Amino acid sequence: MYEIREMQIDDLDQVVQIEEDNFSVPWTANGFFTFLIREDALFLVAEEEGEILGYLGILISMDEGEITNVCVTKKARRRGIGKALLLELIRRMDMQGVFTIHLDVRKSNTPAITLYESLGFVQDGLRRQYYELPKEDAILMSRKTVG
Repeated sequence: MYEIREMQIDDLDQVVQIEEDNFSVPWTANGFFTFLIREDALFLVAEEEGEILGYLGILISMDEGEITNVCVTKKARRRGIGKALLLELIRRMDMQGVFTIHLDVRKSNTPAITLYESLGFVQDGLRRQYYELPKEDAILMSRKTVG
């Protein structure tokens, strides 16, 4: 069984490999590192027996947060890892007084959109041609909780 914990610098080799395997324009190790050391960022990983199965990150500003990335390895999908990561993130944000969480997602990523909607996110905007390789619109979503 996997555990969810805060991402550590030692996790970056595995996280960057997952990022490169899943995104056409992946973050670099340095990109992750610069966010990991920020006070206004939180990154979580799902780990099982020393292997990172998924991760997500959020940048926090006052009572709002912006999810920067969410990813689960291809071989670990359909095990509830993405949902568990998001639920833990929501729990931690509620405890910190972050009551609105924003994200963007590729318009074609129906599984992710369905997951986000199941957790109370609503579609509230569109960024045309936001993503590269391939060019694609981003659906903007947000989730509000009562403080």
